[in-house]
Amino acid sequence: MSSTSCCNPKELASAHLGPALAGAPDQANPAHHAASRPSGPSADLLVIGDIVTNDPSAPTAEAMAISGGKIIGIGSQSDVEGLVTASTTTLKPGGFILPGLIDPHMHIWTSLLTYPNIDLSHELCPTLQDATAAIKKAVSQAPRGQAVCFKNFDPSLYPGEPVLTRKTLDELAPDNPVLVWNASGHFMYVNSLMFQAAGITDNTPDPPGGTLYRADGTLTGVVGEPPAEELILKGLPKPSMTDVAMYIRQILTACAAQGVTSVREAATGALAGPKELALLHQLNTESRFPVRVSTAQFSVFGGKSPVEIAALWKAAGVTPFSGDEMLRADAWKVVSDGSNQGRSGYMLQPYLGEDNGAKADFTPETLRQAMKAGLDDGWQVMVHTNGDAAVEFVLDAYEDLLPGYGTTDLRHRLEHCSITTDDQLVRIAALGLSPSFLMNHVYYWGAAFRDTILGPKRAGRLDRVASAYRAGLRPSLHSDYNVTEVHPLLSARTAVLRKTKADGHVLNADECATPEQALAAITTNAAWQIHADDRGTLAVGKAADFGVANGNPWGSDPDGWADIAFQATYVGGQEAWSG
Repeated sequence: MSSTSCCNPKELASAHLGPALAGAPDQANPAHHAASRPSGPSADLLVIGDIVTNDPSAPTAEAMAISGGKIIGIGSQSDVEGLVTASTTTLKPGGFILPGLIDPHMHIWTSLLTYPNIDLSHELCPTLQDATAAIKKAVSQAPRGQAVCFKNFDPSLYPGEPVLTRKTLDELAPDNPVLVWNASGHFMYVNSLMFQAAGITDNTPDPPGGTLYRADGTLTGVVGEPPAEELILKGLPKPSMTDVAMYIRQILTACAAQGVTSVREAATGALAGPKELALLHQLNTESRFPVRVSTAQFSVFGGKSPVEIAALWKAAGVTPFSGDEMLRADAWKVVSDGSNQGRSGYMLQPYLGEDNGAKADFTPETLRQAMKAGLDDGWQVMVHTNGDAAVEFVLDAYEDLLPGYGTTDLRHRLEHCSITTDDQLVRIAALGLSPSFLMNHVYYWGAAFRDTILGPKRAGRLDRVASAYRAGLRPSLHSDYNVTEVHPLLSARTAVLRKTKADGHVLNADECATPEQALAAITTNAAWQIHADDRGTLAVGKAADFGVANGNPWGSDPDGWADIAFQATYVGGQEAWSG
């Protein structure tokens, strides 16, 4: 009972958030904030300081001239002085000026299911005792009778994979309903008062597809799979549209606080179809987002076929690269399997202690139908592949389909691409695909993969950044938020060091990336993957997207990258966030 999927169950999020989203608009109407800022021959902003360009031909600069959100000059102060006029504003930030970082795969919408809940992640609660103490403290601070909810409890990272039982939670919270989400979203743990609030008793039957776990006929407090979890959620108030809007902006603001200026939302429409993108445009119109958002339109929802879903997106005005400079629809998303740490990733060999390696979410025929619907409409296709059998399964489909679509460079992708063979990397390169790695699999779950889930040999094939580069690929690194936090410099550090959080063990040193490779994977490669070639470096003609930080990862030991703090981020030369 310790799985961790790539995103929370969409059926649950849809049921919980559906009432709020029902009032969202149906059509996507871009804001076009940049339309009022045309670029001219002189600078409207001059930035002076320690500029790190990520451009090998000129890695540092002391001045950057910006007009209309684009860089029109960079170098020494004398190099750009001819672009400065009396109306130019000068900015002299007190820190290193870095290219904006990019997270090419995270989730806004499915993260909203648990967004406001209290975090019990292993990062914050290294021991089970830490987790129970955090529950007890939060409950003591809540009004008597008020439900208290938690998220990201991950038994797979504690010895013995312990669960939180009804008895334990009753002792910790005798006067408040309590709900604790397993990090996977596939399980939750609740106390007696939470069962009572949801109207569930020992005699309540299991709903089809879900389980209210019992021992000797008595509810244990463990609830499994969305149909049963939905029964529990009926005992909680549902968020309003105002809540949803606030949570979205808070999530994006947290991204900006990590130096991120662009993200890809990797399952747009999974809960409410085109209304999700239409609402994002509405919110961005009301107040410009603190980061640029690229969206990947989900291919399966509402019981409709992928072809029917593709028609819905077109009817809502959502076509490839539609939108504006802050919010653009870029890709078509397909999910082929589950989670390796949840033992639902599709594997060529069985998991440790089991007799099977799970299965794919599609048949070969239905997978091709889902991918083809996106290819037919000209989308970049990005397919979730965790297990090595899933990678094989999806590569077969790409090899069958892509020859029919000419040579257009849409930069199709494999998401997570977690466990791969040498032959698969060769095939990925031959097809012109690129992988995006959830790099902190290694940091957070590497020891569990090694010891209890896959074994040392297969765990060594996790997130193979160095081998991807050797195969001629352009890999990126992503957070898969809320599976891990949006923190690109932590991901880059993991790519270089490959040390597990649990014991500091290096998980296959042959896969350690160079610092330059890791930093490219969160800047230029990530930008290329989301069709944002104007980002990732600070150079003439590029977007003026940058962060101001107290350290320079391009000139420091990777071991300290995760400790670098940002004090501000700028998107198109305008301040987007400051701390």
